[in-house]
Amino acid sequence: MKGKVWLVGAGPGDVGLMTLKGREALQQADVVVYDALVGDGILALIPEGARRIFAGKRAGNHFLRQEETNRVLLEEALAGNRVVRLKGGDPFLFGRGGEELELLAAHGVPFEIVPGVTSAFAAPAYFGIPVTHRDYCASVHVITGHRRDGAVRDIDYEALVRTGGTLIFLMGIAALPELCEGLLKAGMAPDTPAAVLEKGTTAAQRRIPATLSTLAQACEGARVQTPALIVVGRVCALAERFAWRDALPLSGVKALVTRPRELISGMAALLRERGAEVVELPAIRTVPLADDGRLQAAMEKLASGGYDWAVFTSPSGVRIFMLKLLAERDIRAMAGVKLAAIGDGSRRELLKYGLRCDFVPSVFDGETLGRELAGVCEPGARILIPRAAIGNRALIEGLMGGRGLEIDDIPTYDTQYAVDGDARSVMDGVDFVVFTSASTVKGFAAGMAGLDMTGVRAVCIGAQTRQAAQTLGMKTWMAKRATLEALADAVEEAAEAMKTEN
Repeated sequence: MKGKVWLVGAGPGDVGLMTLKGREALQQADVVVYDALVGDGILALIPEGARRIFAGKRAGNHFLRQEETNRVLLEEALAGNRVVRLKGGDPFLFGRGGEELELLAAHGVPFEIVPGVTSAFAAPAYFGIPVTHRDYCASVHVITGHRRDGAVRDIDYEALVRTGGTLIFLMGIAALPELCEGLLKAGMAPDTPAAVLEKGTTAAQRRIPATLSTLAQACEGARVQTPALIVVGRVCALAERFAWRDALPLSGVKALVTRPRELISGMAALLRERGAEVVELPAIRTVPLADDGRLQAAMEKLASGGYDWAVFTSPSGVRIFMLKLLAERDIRAMAGVKLAAIGDGSRRELLKYGLRCDFVPSVFDGETLGRELAGVCEPGARILIPRAAIGNRALIEGLMGGRGLEIDDIPTYDTQYAVDGDARSVMDGVDFVVFTSASTVKGFAAGMAGLDMTGVRAVCIGAQTRQAAQTLGMKTWMAKRATLEALADAVEEAAEAMKTEN
């Protein structure tokens, strides 16, 4: 049985620039064949069960030659797999997408093309350079600066100069002096604004501004790293006024978020709104426990009015409990029960089921939840706590200070480490690791064999999380309150401190 190949453009690096259709294709992949230019944030979207094959080129070394990549796509599809060929930028803009389809078409393998946002337009936009502007130019031209080994670079410089448009050279850094000289000899004004844009749309993006006559010299001492592109044209001067991304508070910051996969998007979105490049690495996973009879009995007791309070200590606890409950009953089983949540995350998760909290502690931790809830419960109140198998004893100890409370502490799910093997490669360029629980700290450490933890800057949601990070030797910052918004604020504070250090 034949499989299928999706040729997907991953965009220039920023995960937010990948198309919805590209994400959908990626989520159904059995095999993902990807390039070096695919951003870390996008690689984090690859499903856990999908097999990864790196087909890129780094430091001049090909992991797979083009012909080998073509063959891999064919073989995997013929084996019946759903194959996503993930390419940086757009696969049909100097991406050799057409070459990869020829072999598939010859063997009758079905395929789809999912265009991507090209770095030729996205990178200038992230630096505030509009590639077209009615007052500056009437056209834009994208040219490859790369050539096959031994081939002669065939560029009609005079034709390019006559257009008067914006010129964008991809893969041309090695040929920068030659390209500038060709345009100058063809009659382009030496003072034409120009720039090299390095690692556009990522936290490491950098603009090297100059004029056509000085660009090569300006880049000599700048140690430009790829990916980088060259922009030549009057629109380059607009970057001084339109550099919107530089104004964001977390511009230039790369953060690693470690929440469970089903919860990670909220934290990542907050940081991206503030300008950070975010890599998602779920450090833990929550797995429902096989019911030993206690949870079933508790639900029957709940439905018959046997509880006065239900207490939730995590969004995962809410989700897993409600899925179990609603598989056999409807929401009316919660009628008459007061609800307590440890913090805003659990409170918001309850709202998804139309349930409003009656109690949230002043400080979002187990000790405060137990102590303060004990003070508002009626004598002899019956309390259900569905939570992790290894729950914080401080909650129970706080409740025991109440007046004869009847407590059913029911293990509902288990917390497992989700980082498999050595994941140190994702730490490349990461400025901060964001932790939302002590469990995420431990899960992160378990997957980072050999990593020097003293070099990790940890931003933590609370005291217990911070203590777990400090025990490993990490440098830590802590949110003023145990909310995602306060945690994002703490990342900003840490970023300011890092700037002072530098």
